[in-house]
Amino acid sequence: MFVTSVCTTLLLLALGATAKKPNILFILTDDQDWHMQSLEHMPFLQKYLVQEGTLYTNHYCTVAICCPSRVNLWTGRAAHNTNVTDVFPPYGGYPKIVHEGINSNYLPIWMQDSGYNTYYTGKLWNAHTVDNYNAPYAGGYNGSDFILDPYTYEYYNAWMSRNGQAPVSYKGQYSPDITAEKAYGFLEEATQHKEPWFLTVAPIAPHSNVKLEPIDAVDMDAPKYAKRHAHLFKDYRIPRDANFNPEKQGGVAWVKTLPRLNDTVIEYNDEFQRSRLRALQSVDEMIEKLIKTLEEKNLLEDTYIFFTTDNGYHISQHRMHPGKECGFDTDIHIPLIIRGPGIARNRISDAVTSHTDLSPTILKLAGQTREDFDGTPIPVYEQEVLAANNNRNSRHEHVNIEFWGMAIPEGQYAHYDGGPSDGNGLYKDATRNNTYKGLRLIGEDYSIYYSVWCTGDREYYDVALDPGQLDNYFDAEAEATRRGYSIAGRSFEEVVNRLDALMLVLKSCKGRDCVEPWSVLHPGGNVKTLKDALAKTFDAFYEEQPKVSFDSCELGYIKELEGPQIPNVYDDGEERLELRGQPSFKYQGHWSLFT
Repeated sequence: MFVTSVCTTLLLLALGATAKKPNILFILTDDQDWHMQSLEHMPFLQKYLVQEGTLYTNHYCTVAICCPSRVNLWTGRAAHNTNVTDVFPPYGGYPKIVHEGINSNYLPIWMQDSGYNTYYTGKLWNAHTVDNYNAPYAGGYNGSDFILDPYTYEYYNAWMSRNGQAPVSYKGQYSPDITAEKAYGFLEEATQHKEPWFLTVAPIAPHSNVKLEPIDAVDMDAPKYAKRHAHLFKDYRIPRDANFNPEKQGGVAWVKTLPRLNDTVIEYNDEFQRSRLRALQSVDEMIEKLIKTLEEKNLLEDTYIFFTTDNGYHISQHRMHPGKECGFDTDIHIPLIIRGPGIARNRISDAVTSHTDLSPTILKLAGQTREDFDGTPIPVYEQEVLAANNNRNSRHEHVNIEFWGMAIPEGQYAHYDGGPSDGNGLYKDATRNNTYKGLRLIGEDYSIYYSVWCTGDREYYDVALDPGQLDNYFDAEAEATRRGYSIAGRSFEEVVNRLDALMLVLKSCKGRDCVEPWSVLHPGGNVKTLKDALAKTFDAFYEEQPKVSFDSCELGYIKELEGPQIPNVYDDGEERLELRGQPSFKYQGHWSLFT
């Protein structure tokens, strides 16, 4: 209660006596990495956001590909609840978003309902095209200028639709600069009205340069950059961390069998990342101009500024060509910075957060809430951040990770056999199935990634001991490691039994069950963390749990083919199951739910 009152007071003081709702500026890049130090190569971001705001060092996307990740971000619902799991139909893209009702039920609509004028410039959705941009129009914006497929990722050939008008070609102009200019214009428009505003700026940088036509010869190469940045980062090399083109390979399924990259490919990959850093410089310059504009208009202290990306990126880690879609931290661990009234300056928060939490956070800042979120507001105010940093148990420690479909390599050497790409083989090579369920868990004394693939493969990495995620404890050669491993004095098998049960809850959770999954297993409320669940009294209960599995490998979410869905529920001596609204029966001293 004390923290809440302090935060409320700080906010009211920051906003002034009028208690006008704060403005919100949201900057969303595309495919920006954390682990190759891209943030460190953006000086204006460091000056105006990192040094003037809070950096969230344990922030994750929940699905490592752009369209499903953006739907997760803008709805606050897990991908298995949005049913948008790919970038193109039938499992994703704008037509799927419309079909699922999301176009009329997501954050910009809710912000308008909260009294905000809303604006958007840049990339909104995949498969949002020059042909279907008005069928229907994207909902929820007072002003918009959307980059449209099939030209979205062509840096010098953007097509955009402004406020629902016919698409216009910007051939020859640099796409991130165009997005920036549109943002300046919308900021001017927004500040002429008395209502608070919510402006999203979504440049395509540093995504690969992609030509989607003709579809049978897709070309995916390094991003293009503005000529004024061509001289930068000549000496940059991708960090040669332990997982950079390793001699001992981590991973399972197709990842496990990748050959090592040769010197030609490594040289190409270094230049690929240099191009990504150069492309981000336009975004960095935009950040400075947006900040200075807000300052000139005396709005900076009344505005929350968010900076993040849709998913991470790998280049050469685990012997992989440029790309994303994996469960490794390179792909799911991403930047998040928040600056604004009541937020600590130059602060680091280690609270575990994800994109599922961003819509609840923004809506809370707008003075609203909803009951159908799968996430929960992030601690943003200084006292909240301090409290969360000092008490890790005050917030959940898990991130629900999921993916369906293909792993698509990018770049000139996209073939995983090491041969050069002629374009035609891109999707053929990518058809290896990459469907998996993952769990990222960060507690006071542990940092774990656990996954189950549709192929039956499993991964377990102790990320605290193995940041590169190279030593999979399920490998046959890791038997000795498994025998000697423990958390809180409990064996590897006992830890995995708990993680599998937790993942079983998360794989089809909804609402509060996604935030407090341990409470599904232990309705009495006495288990909130992995360490709590590792109590010996629960051993038999977890051994009896149904296990996460897939009936088949599919390219999209088909619930009926994803094995068991309902976990057993522990009987703590009190009949609390009526609170869950599900029928139940008792067996072997435990409660089990059924549908």
